Amino acid sequence: MVKRRRIKSAKETLRKRQGKAAKETIKRKEGFKYQLILEGVCVGFLTGVIVSLYRYMFLKIESMRELFIDAAGQKILVAVLGVGLLIFMLVVAAAVIKREPMAGGSGIPQVEGELKGKINANWIQVIIAKFAGSLLSIGSGLSLGSEGPSVQLGAMAGKGFSRINNRLRTEERLLLTCGAGAGLATAFGAPLAGVVFTLEEMHKNFSQEILLSTMASAITADCVASYIFGLRPVFNFAVSDGMPLSRIWMVILLGILMGLFGVFYNKTTFFVQDLFSGMNPVISRLVIPFAMIMVLVFVMPEALGSGASLIEPAGSGTLGVKALILLLIVKYISSAVSFGSGHAGGTFLPLLVLGAISGGLFTEIISPLAGYNDSYIEYFVILGMAGYFSAIVRAPITGIILISEMTGTFSNLLSLSMVSLVAYMVADILKGRPLYEELTERMIAGGKAKKPSRKNKILIESEVHYGSLMEGKPLSMIDLPMGCLVVSVQRDKHEIVPGGGTVLMAGDKLVLLCNEDLVMKAQRELDEKCRTVVNAR
Repeated sequence: MVKRRRIKSAKETLRKRQGKAAKETIKRKEGFKYQLILEGVCVGFLTGVIVSLYRYMFLKIESMRELFIDAAGQKILVAVLGVGLLIFMLVVAAAVIKREPMAGGSGIPQVEGELKGKINANWIQVIIAKFAGSLLSIGSGLSLGSEGPSVQLGAMAGKGFSRINNRLRTEERLLLTCGAGAGLATAFGAPLAGVVFTLEEMHKNFSQEILLSTMASAITADCVASYIFGLRPVFNFAVSDGMPLSRIWMVILLGILMGLFGVFYNKTTFFVQDLFSGMNPVISRLVIPFAMIMVLVFVMPEALGSGASLIEPAGSGTLGVKALILLLIVKYISSAVSFGSGHAGGTFLPLLVLGAISGGLFTEIISPLAGYNDSYIEYFVILGMAGYFSAIVRAPITGIILISEMTGTFSNLLSLSMVSLVAYMVADILKGRPLYEELTERMIAGGKAKKPSRKNKILIESEVHYGSLMEGKPLSMIDLPMGCLVVSVQRDKHEIVPGGGTVLMAGDKLVLLCNEDLVMKAQRELDEKCRTVVNAR
């Protein structure tokens, strides 16, 4: 009896300490809202400078590669020098990834792993390795983009700012998010897309702290980038009017095709990644990429690199059906091989290129069959990008805003929304796995980074959605892992001290104190019971 009392007393003491620490953290979090915005501005400025330099180098190295290929076609000595330079770049890029594994791949799964508490990367090493490794990989001709590295560079800038200023782990996650959103804003000149991406893809919920701080960070970063690169949109499309309503059936059909194509793209990406993982690193990161690049140099040099230069020709209608089909096949294969090899570089831009080519090919085939004289090809190139992005990444709102900002026009929101929704639904019905979600789980399962210490405590939030399982149910129905504790229920700006019998209502915000290594499990439970709408009542 005495032993039971002691155990009960010890548990009660521990609970009181955890509750006291949690309340102090919550109070501080509520009080530093404006401080967090100012810190977001600082992170945005740092990210703007770093990613703008990266973006400038990215553009220069792609231009230099094109000039070098043209010169190599005229002088044999330049060609020999080019082969030697290509081997050197691939060797150094592979060595960089071997030295810092968290710099490999896109960079977005690494950031999501950090937010879920499964990765604790060295921020300065990742910035250096990602900056150098991705430029070398893209410069060599691999079909990779700059957006993933930009997101990771921004996130690590936010983490570095947090570590230097000795911020709490919860605050560090917010600043890391600020940097990620600012990185995307700088890479594409799309501040709104940067903000929405962090909410829709990375956190998958709405939080005032995340919204305000990330908005401040993304706007600041975009100001820096605009000062350097100007206010001109990334893609120059002469699209001023909306899609005619008579073509809406084509928009829906394109959405269906993009949904199917997106599921196939993800399956191909995962298959090729599995294929490369069973190979010797020398073969996967040096021999196969080298062979592919050498073939493309002679067959289709315009398919080298990110392929961003192909989007405007695809939208101008100057490329015929045969050329678009050939480009689509070659770019599809080169993108899969480049990403599967494990080199540093993103998938955003290559998948947008594939979407643009697909949209152009679609209207070049369908419009004549339907008897239309005007194909509206530039419209469908834009729609192809949005639909393909929505099906692959499964973040339709981000896709709509991103494409609108990148093209500098908001006149096609109806058709963009429609194609994104249809593509999303088709991919979801076919049970296709979202690209970055699957890549994050694969990376965490591979154990490439040191797991965070169980001693780190962080706060996570979740809202009870209308129609979810927990609406009108007691808090005790949530089966959280040991090491997670609901410390606050916030309802209509009032705080409720939670207990097992506390009945939750739609709109309630739960605040949890959680071991850092349990964040992923806790989020999965919250997703299932608090955020998923169910039919039964």
